[in-house]
Amino acid sequence: MMTSVGCAHAQKQTKKEAPTVYFTKEITPQSLLQIYKALGVTPQGKVAVKISTGESEQTGYLRPDFIKPLIDETKGVIVECNTAYGGSRGTTADHLRAIAERGFTDIAEVDIMDADGDMRIPVSDTTHIKYDIVGSHLARYDFMINLAHFKGHAMGGFGGVLKNASIGVASSRGKLYIHSAGQTDSGWGTPEQDAFIESMAASAQAVHDYMNAKSTAGEPRIVYINVMNNLSVDCDCDGNPAAPEMKDVGILASLDPVALDKACLDLVFNHKPSAGDDSKPLIDRINRQHGTHIIGYAEQIGLGSQTYTLVSLDR
Repeated sequence: MMTSVGCAHAQKQTKKEAPTVYFTKEITPQSLLQIYKALGVTPQGKVAVKISTGESEQTGYLRPDFIKPLIDETKGVIVECNTAYGGSRGTTADHLRAIAERGFTDIAEVDIMDADGDMRIPVSDTTHIKYDIVGSHLARYDFMINLAHFKGHAMGGFGGVLKNASIGVASSRGKLYIHSAGQTDSGWGTPEQDAFIESMAASAQAVHDYMNAKSTAGEPRIVYINVMNNLSVDCDCDGNPAAPEMKDVGILASLDPVALDKACLDLVFNHKPSAGDDSKPLIDRINRQHGTHIIGYAEQIGLGSQTYTLVSLDR
């Protein structure tokens, strides 16, 4: 369902209604700030803005000038965790160097959350993982903006807010624990693909629950935004990604991460290809990795809903 409203009149969802997913075709710093404000949530305390800082300048990570108005508005700290595969962000020193080179330290404070180690947080679904291993600095924050670049991913099929909450917030060891579906935190393991996908859903739920447990009056302590631009079949963790074959779509936001990623997938799968705007490569990548399984499984374990109301902010 698609309705159109002005930002000032954005409707708030209730527990009995399908979650709202806000949408705008405009991909600008101002529209990013607008769609964040449409969520109607006031940040509490210290704010973490979880992004991916990208493996190289060639990737489609969200640029500093694009996110700066949102950072300024929320007084947020850009947070990341080190990678598990080495590369330009495999150690805190290398990661901070890469972040500075990409210009993020020019616009905000930056925190590598596992710079001082990691910690375990509980998971509700213990089918594969028995806990989630996240950067220890997560405990410093009272509110999180999960700001993801939606695109393909070699292992998960696609990366949106669910991946950004799971693999993204996990420490280096935690990333291995999720990828191995709980087999080990010191290697990649040999899990079945669906077990890996389900472990991502469980760890995303762990972060969602951990942040919302900080609430004193039931107000959300985590919000979710997907930016659908530079839609490569490869993730920003790939330093040399394939060129996008699908044109930019827009920005979407919700309080429900399942509804948000599902809405983005629907826009990809229902897209009508045309010359220079082909969704098929991205769809093929998602299907090859059974990427859509994370949506159904996340709903099954109670993280969110696949049913949603899409509200356009465009006039």
